[in-house]
Amino acid sequence: MYHIGFGREDLGSQMPVMALLSGDPDRARLIAQTYLQDVVGLSENRGLNSYLGKLPNGRVVLSATTGMGAPSLSIVVNELVQVGIRQMIRVGTCGSIQAEVPAGSIVISRAALCRQGAANDIAPVEYPAAADPFLTVALIQAARELNIEHYAGITASVDTFYEGQERTDSANPHLLRRLQGITEEYRRLNILNYEMECGTLFKMAGVYNFAAGCVCGVVAQRAGGEQIVLELKDNAVENAIKVAVRAAECF
Repeated sequence: MYHIGFGREDLGSQMPVMALLSGDPDRARLIAQTYLQDVVGLSENRGLNSYLGKLPNGRVVLSATTGMGAPSLSIVVNELVQVGIRQMIRVGTCGSIQAEVPAGSIVISRAALCRQGAANDIAPVEYPAAADPFLTVALIQAARELNIEHYAGITASVDTFYEGQERTDSANPHLLRRLQGITEEYRRLNILNYEMECGTLFKMAGVYNFAAGCVCGVVAQRAGGEQIVLELKDNAVENAIKVAVRAAECF
């Protein structure tokens, strides 16, 4: 495939059904090197690193990079479906907007408020952006078994890190009127967090007919400020990975 740099024939006789998706190529590599066995590097084309390996129970999975944002993810997911992947878990990072969801915990998205241009090319605005319910339950059960602090609910999936998440601590402190107060509005709608990919992933899953889930480590607590809490980031990401890997083993 043109962007991901490998095809069905490169996956061998043990065809993976599940992919663990990371926006960050270093995270995709970390998952492969730390949590998978018999790892084979498939491609590093365009920074979209992909690795084939086995979970401890012998299940073959793919650890793949999607890049940042929905447009990049949409390309990768489209091509992964073409090579035969039918289950995908996004393993990402996010910012909480609810005071009771602290930095260092994880959020499991059961659906998304999808404010993404890429998704509008996949399906109408009104089309639901919902995670697979069975994969979502598997993620929740994995978090419970691992005793990892977790929250399940609705995610705001938006296109930009700064303006779209109402950050004023950026090169552009002058937000459009329609974005001023948007975080408080979402908070009152019981939305848990901001991230930038799962809404499009969920819509693609509905249209392309595959199972999708999302678990994100909380690296910022937006109820108290805009900054990423660096001292908690690694632990939050590690917890999200552990939950995704356990769910992939059991699903």
